[in-house]
Amino acid sequence: METLKVIVTGGVGFIGSHLVRRLIEEGHEVTIIDNLSSGSLQNLADLALKEDCRVGDLRDYQFTLENLKDADIIYHLAADIGSVEYLHGSVERELAALESNVSIDSNVFRACIRNGITNLLYASSVSVYPFSRQLSNDAVFKEEDADAAAEPEGGYGWAKYLAERELRMMKDINVAIARIFHAYGENIYLQHDRSQVIASLIRKAINYPGEDFVVWGDGRQKRCFVFIDDVIDAIELLRKYSEKNGFLALNVGSDEEISIDELASLIIKLSGKRIEIKHDTSKPTGAMRRIPDLAKIQRMLGWRPKTSLHDGLKRTYVWAEKRLSAFS
Repeated sequence: METLKVIVTGGVGFIGSHLVRRLIEEGHEVTIIDNLSSGSLQNLADLALKEDCRVGDLRDYQFTLENLKDADIIYHLAADIGSVEYLHGSVERELAALESNVSIDSNVFRACIRNGITNLLYASSVSVYPFSRQLSNDAVFKEEDADAAAEPEGGYGWAKYLAERELRMMKDINVAIARIFHAYGENIYLQHDRSQVIASLIRKAINYPGEDFVVWGDGRQKRCFVFIDDVIDAIELLRKYSEKNGFLALNVGSDEEISIDELASLIIKLSGKRIEIKHDTSKPTGAMRRIPDLAKIQRMLGWRPKTSLHDGLKRTYVWAEKRLSAFS
């Protein structure tokens, strides 16, 4: 196998840390760029990568230009991301998410062009799809639906949508886009300020009764969650395809659908505790349904998720217990 010189932005974050580990296991030379805002060096502590992690802010173009060079491929995973409330809790937060993520992405793309990078993988999101359809109860999203109407979800969704449009303009770079639907697994962000639904519910179950087990909304919202190992498999298949064939954007997710109340019940069962679910309908709940159509990625790359939700949740819960006990 050819050894590649690789840069991973957001490399100590949730998805990034798993990707870095996989790349190192495959023998590639990996450099990490991260501002440590939501990621942690602890996620890769056993690999002793301090010298290979450059800490800095990708919203600083000069820093970005100086550090995104001399690589065979850049995996651009860095983003200002978080919970529904963190991203969409107010108009001010919507604008901050838009401004921050547009700045990060534009700097990275400009630096890639200036430094002659020929391969780029970009982590996009379900948020690029029309939000009005996400409010219905029967929406399944195909890749071409993102082109049907410019109606992404909030500031974060607009930033991802604009980034994909920028990437289509970059004719001299092989671009792969992974539109990731609700990834979870070990190293997921657990803290209160911006944890997403699986991390939040697992943390609440572990801390119960010290922390109430609260579900935002009435629990009828439906999601499909994809385990991190399957995400990394898809990312690598996407990268290899794009290196030979150029631009490709695909959904990466699971079609194992579940309501948030059903998810909460599974997590309670894993906890072994007698936990009462409380609902807070005053909190933002996001879309009613987000289901990816996986026909294209299965046809083009032969990929489907392998990890069941039960097995993935069990692994994540065991990891979270250890991580939270280390901080207690």
